[in-house]
Amino acid sequence: MPPPAPAPAPRIRTSRRTLLAVIGASLVAGPVVVSQTAGAAPAGGKAVGLDDPAKKEIAMKLVCSAENSSLEWKEYYRYCEDIGDGRGYTAGIIGFCSGTGDMLDLVELYTQRKPGNVLAKYLPALREVDGSDSHEGLDPTYKGDWEEAAEDPEFQRAQNDERDRVYFDPAVGQGKADGLGVLGQFAYYDAIVMHGDGGDSTSFRSIRGRALDEAKPPSQGGDETDYLNAFLDARVWAMKQEEAHSDTSRVDTAQRVFLRKGNLNLDTPLEWRVYGDPYRIG
Repeated sequence: MPPPAPAPAPRIRTSRRTLLAVIGASLVAGPVVVSQTAGAAPAGGKAVGLDDPAKKEIAMKLVCSAENSSLEWKEYYRYCEDIGDGRGYTAGIIGFCSGTGDMLDLVELYTQRKPGNVLAKYLPALREVDGSDSHEGLDPTYKGDWEEAAEDPEFQRAQNDERDRVYFDPAVGQGKADGLGVLGQFAYYDAIVMHGDGGDSTSFRSIRGRALDEAKPPSQGGDETDYLNAFLDARVWAMKQEEAHSDTSRVDTAQRVFLRKGNLNLDTPLEWRVYGDPYRIG
């Protein structure tokens, strides 16, 4: 496992399931098969964006299957653990980290909206530990207080809003600008969740840059399937640069499956595997 970054940017996202496998721990046990019904495309077959509520719900489930081996993403508002990856506490629906700045941003937002909340007292400590794996000023009560805060709908909304601001909205916006449909926008979102959007060679923008060297996106007159294959090739390359990302099944047996089937709109039913576990929506 590489040493912790000296500063919170650029952020390198890491799957909790993959990290736990690397360090010999287990967050969840056994294969998971979940079947749920999601909304279809509007009448007439016109494609919608990933920000359509039904498509966004699918995106949350797909990412949760890779990050937590579950489709029940709303159960992870209360998640809070140190998984030994050098980023301090990892918590919430998208893995906000005490060592990478986004947890601090989240608690600051929550405190702006609800002064005196149970996490507000940790703001000085969160500022001190930012950029490290330290728990100083957080233990032994932080985990329990996070779980208590997670019962508050206002904290849940803050998690949703920070996820969208930092990860979802930028990915969808860039996907639409590149002329990509729902699957392509999701491929961008999953990449930015794992790798962040910093300036390093494995960041989202670098992955996209490698893809652009190989194929044109639809916005430049290219074929969408060809471009997405190039993007996923670049994504796999980036994942393999880190031991914790070496299992590329979230691409190989999930996103590639949808792409091979020509399901550029992520229409249900969807069936895929991550880390060998089967999932189904629809």
